[in-house]
Amino acid sequence: MGDPKFSRRSYDTPSHPWQGERIKAEVVLVNQYGLKNKTEVWKAQSVLRNFRKQARELQARLRGGDQQAQKEANDLIAKCGRMGVLPLEGATLNDILALNEENVLGRRLQTLVFEKGMASTVGQARQMIVHGHIFMNGHKVTVPGYIVTRKEESSIEYNPASPFTDEMHPMRISAEQAAANMAAKAAAAQAEEPETKEE
Repeated sequence: MGDPKFSRRSYDTPSHPWQGERIKAEVVLVNQYGLKNKTEVWKAQSVLRNFRKQARELQARLRGGDQQAQKEANDLIAKCGRMGVLPLEGATLNDILALNEENVLGRRLQTLVFEKGMASTVGQARQMIVHGHIFMNGHKVTVPGYIVTRKEESSIEYNPASPFTDEMHPMRISAEQAAANMAAKAAAAQAEEPETKEE
């Protein structure tokens, strides 16, 4: 069990510390999503690893004709749908195996605040959350890495006591500008990928 003061680490680190391609890919994700460090990438990878492990085990049990496995598979697919990484209808276990880190990182509160046009950059979105400018479900949330479910997504708003509620605030931008910023950042990230493969 361990010491209750010191909770067990909830993610796995890479098995080998020095792998050039992996490090470059992690740096791209850190820059694209405005992450504090690579630990947040490893957390997303651990979430995916758990989903994939469950999906593979359930596929094996389904091939063996296990009726309970079908119920568990439906529950897992529904969970991923509520989380927002899969569509609510028509998804299968194969779709879970096809997920990548970006599907999970795209559900972080920091990313959604930026995509909704509430911040001009992903870095500013992180700062706003940490400083208490963002409310969700009527409560202040100060964790940028919080995974937002589909149900919670519509409740993201400015803290009523925040100066950002004023539409004339100089740091506020339009949703169209935020979408354009996100598209440009994604295009820049894709342009960097072929260069890393060539090297």
